[in-house]
Amino acid sequence: MEKGNVRIGARGRLAGQPETKGRQAEAARRIWEFLLQLLFPRRCPVCDDIVVPAGGKICPACLGKLKPVSAPWCMKCGKKLSKQGEYCSDCRRKGHDFARGRGLYEYGSAAISIYRFKYGNRQEYGDFFGEQMAEYLGDFVRSIRPDALIPVPLHKKRLAARGYNQARLLAEAMGKRLGIPVRSDVLVRVKNTRPLKSENPEERQNNLKKAFNIGRNDVKLKRVVLVDDIYTTGSTVDEAARTLKAAGAEEVYFVALACGEAFCEK
Repeated sequence: MEKGNVRIGARGRLAGQPETKGRQAEAARRIWEFLLQLLFPRRCPVCDDIVVPAGGKICPACLGKLKPVSAPWCMKCGKKLSKQGEYCSDCRRKGHDFARGRGLYEYGSAAISIYRFKYGNRQEYGDFFGEQMAEYLGDFVRSIRPDALIPVPLHKKRLAARGYNQARLLAEAMGKRLGIPVRSDVLVRVKNTRPLKSENPEERQNNLKKAFNIGRNDVKLKRVVLVDDIYTTGSTVDEAARTLKAAGAEEVYFVALACGEAFCEK
């Protein structure tokens, strides 16, 4: 039946009602975000000042200070190469358990931002960084056709102290943008490893032995992408990949917010 210009269905529901509810929900979301911006203004992930103009995720003047890894990069781990070639010195020297990976930024350009993101409770950086990873690394990730994105987990003690897992924030922002499910229940960190930044590759590898376990017995993921904040030697990703492959994963890839420079080819 029709009443005026509005069609009424068999149960008396207005045909345009679902669309109206959707618009109302979107309007309410925008109002809520506006109020949050007034009460808790977002800080720029580069300069850490309040973002200008309001509503943005980074100051326009700061965007160019973050340097994405440009070609040539290592065809295995994605590190920036100083000259043309297939692999960096690290990947020529040792094999890896992951299939391939990419990093978004050169570490030096993002180091201070990543430090605040991890240790300064700047969780809001995760939205911007994750969206940038989706934009720049999205074609790489989509070409893999993964069953899921898996954030590299923190040990429960470190998670309790920090309050959040920065890799999970990145994965969730990426997954939302790319339409790929995020599985944070698959991989568990069972060993509270020492900080890795001051260790050489051999020490890192020993430190990470048996660091992870599978969190579910019914995992049926064949192709996955690990998500982490920093890639340096690959020790963390390798150990996570070994654990996943032992549980049935066939191919494990990774993406990282930045490639560390400590062991990069000069």
